[in-house]
Amino acid sequence: MNANPMKSADTDQLPIDLNDLVSAVESLPPRYRAELEKPLNRVVEYTRRRRRILNLIQEALSQLRMDMKYMMFDLEATRRERDEYKNSSDGGFSDS
Repeated sequence: MNANPMKSADTDQLPIDLNDLVSAVESLPPRYRAELEKPLNRVVEYTRRRRRILNLIQEALSQLRMDMKYMMFDLEATRRERDEYKNSSDGGFSDS
């Protein structure tokens, strides 16, 4: 992790309001900035972590949707094969 997450190059991934707050804190005199940097760093890291988690969840949901489509396709194919098998075996045996 960065010692100062506010200085990280990926501040463009942060919400605009948080970027504005980071800029405002960075422009404060050193004694005020020192007081606010630690809690602001926690907020920045929390926001980044939340964004990473959200991205992971979105990827997992996309994968789940794809898996569901494959499973539905496989289920339909299995049903067709079953029906074809039943039809072919019904036609081969006659009780007359």
